[in-house]
Amino acid sequence: MTSNKQHISGLGIFKIDLLAKQWGYDNAESCIEDYIFDSLVPSICMNPDCDYSTEYEPDQTRGFCECCGTNTVKSILILSGYI
Repeated sequence: MTSNKQHISGLGIFKIDLLAKQWGYDNAESCIEDYIFDSLVPSICMNPDCDYSTEYEPDQTRGFCECCGTNTVKSILILSGYI
């Protein structure tokens, strides 16, 4: 399973790796493999100063961040380029 990482920003790569670690994975690929067919997947706030994570739908691009109050949460499948 490979993602399209050449089109992901530096912040996006950082957030993907951070999200996987927050959810107990050594790497993002293992996390993605475990959640790729689920109805809710790990998601993270994309604000540079916020690392809030939660679960959202796989296609979520503007989920609400309960920490900073913005609609900036993206799913790991969106961030990694699978969707």
